[in-house]
Amino acid sequence: MFWTFVATVFCGLGAAGIALGIRSLSRKKAPRWIIPVFGGLGMLGYLVYGEYSWYGHKASQLPPEAVIVAKEEKSVLWRPWTYLVPQVMGFTVLDSNSIETSANDRDVHLFYLYRFEQSYTDAVSKQVHLLNCSTQELVPLDDNGSPQVDQLRKLSDSNRLFIAACF
Repeated sequence: MFWTFVATVFCGLGAAGIALGIRSLSRKKAPRWIIPVFGGLGMLGYLVYGEYSWYGHKASQLPPEAVIVAKEEKSVLWRPWTYLVPQVMGFTVLDSNSIETSANDRDVHLFYLYRFEQSYTDAVSKQVHLLNCSTQELVPLDDNGSPQVDQLRKLSDSNRLFIAACF
């Protein structure tokens, strides 16, 4: 967070410096207000760049056994540019090394899903899930290892989590 602030300030100062150069090259004929406008646009541009590059940066840091199975793209009212290009606000990762097959039923797999969410401080949460590959039913487990049946959901044949965990 601190380094983002520092980088934002320096981008604003750099853009304001460019405007100052434009003003001096035009022999002070360019209006003075372009300096703060360029500074503000420089800071806003850096913040927008940071928001859009977050997903690619986090995905590049994942180990090879991590499989991205879902991503959440959103458009937000206070970020009007997201209506043109939706922003990735979160994604879910399957740890393929954590997949365990049940001893009783070879179609039932136990694994960890990690959820990454973009915020001022990156949030990561993990939860153990059970997936029955024959019925395509996914259920999360609570901290005690009991299935949370009220959150049971059925996956489609084209679901990336179903394909990554069962094949």
